Amino acid sequence: MQSSSRNKVGLVFFPAFDWCITPDHPEREERLLYTRDQIVEEGLLDVPGIEEFRPRVAEDVEISRAHVCVPSVGSVITQSHRIAAGGTMVAADLVLTGRVSRSFALLRPPGHHANRIVHGSRGFCTINNEAIMVEHVRRTYGSHLRIAIVDTDAHHADGTQDIFYNDPGILHISLHQDGRTLYPGTGFIHERGGPAAYGQTVNVPLPPGTGDEGVLYVIENLVLPILADFEPDLVINAAGQDNHYTDPLTNMQVTAQGYARLTELLSPDIVVLEGGYSIEGALPYVNAGLLLALAGLDYSAVREPDWSEEKVKQPPHISETIEKTVAQLWQMWRTRKDVDLERIFGHGPFFTRQRRIYYDTDNITEEQVEKIRLCPACSGWRVIQSGAARGWGVPLGRVTVIAAVLIPWHACEDCRREADEEFDRLQKSGRFRYVYLQDVERDIYKRV
Repeated sequence: MQSSSRNKVGLVFFPAFDWCITPDHPEREERLLYTRDQIVEEGLLDVPGIEEFRPRVAEDVEISRAHVCVPSVGSVITQSHRIAAGGTMVAADLVLTGRVSRSFALLRPPGHHANRIVHGSRGFCTINNEAIMVEHVRRTYGSHLRIAIVDTDAHHADGTQDIFYNDPGILHISLHQDGRTLYPGTGFIHERGGPAAYGQTVNVPLPPGTGDEGVLYVIENLVLPILADFEPDLVINAAGQDNHYTDPLTNMQVTAQGYARLTELLSPDIVVLEGGYSIEGALPYVNAGLLLALAGLDYSAVREPDWSEEKVKQPPHISETIEKTVAQLWQMWRTRKDVDLERIFGHGPFFTRQRRIYYDTDNITEEQVEKIRLCPACSGWRVIQSGAARGWGVPLGRVTVIAAVLIPWHACEDCRREADEEFDRLQKSGRFRYVYLQDVERDIYKRV
């Protein structure tokens, strides 16, 4: 058995035994069963300083601070989704109340592909656990907190990016396999955030074949310097484990040792499991190494049975590509405040973006138009019109359309007044099946 941990760690475990997409789907309950066996076999739950805690059930009001679920929260999620989201909030509470110094929400279903508007499931995700946790933290412990989310899943964290794209209180960094080679096909370096948070979305697309050397180079030479500059009050690691060299859905070469070292370097306050689908070959070893690293214990003996140096060696051309990407992104970070925002977003009164979003898990196509108020005094209110239907290529005019008015934290009085007026106008127009108001600061959520 290991000696006492240097850091007190809270483990929130929820394998969702009764939930899967299909019995043979990569996202199924066995994902965490082997991990549980490994943790018990290694005696990690007997280590003084590592303590297991139970999740709780997330309420509708907590989910609706981060999402607009169409037509309602209960219509798109299961009890397992509520418990996974509740478990992330428990992990945050453990740290922020001082019961532990670090926490690990080892749970499923995952969530980082879930956008602000939710019509169904995409990328195996329905609601965004990290986003729900962040809004819980700001509601409970102070909206002034500066929070950094570092997502190390092999797939771009497009949902988390969407939710916090225009949020000046959030830094979102996503390391992922290049979107030209992997779902969801996004996460390029030019995706940098909205007008109120430009530069605080940092995407690091990595070439297929990236291993420990490349990922750790990014952490040491880009992520840690950016974090030091941003000075967050809380660091969250969305710890997807599908960068592993045995993962069936990706093309990366990261090992359990690499993940443990990443965790040691990053020193996150809260870790939340995201993807990772090598059920026997990766997850038990990665999660054991990650837990040891969080606790400040020796993880050098953690190794996969089929590991070999030759199998996971990173080619020199990949190292060169990553070094160039890091240099470019660091320069972009350093000069982010020098950018002419009017050239990118116009000079008002609104910046508009249109998107087509495909829900691959549920075969739903969403057409979305978003308008962001360009306000000099705050981050600006937003209005989203969204329509969705089963299938691909369905014209917006043939589907049920909803509208949502979103009022951010610390909205100025003019924006609050304009947003309330827009909500009234939209519901009186008769054009929409549902009209939503989401006001996080006043903790108001309406559907009419």
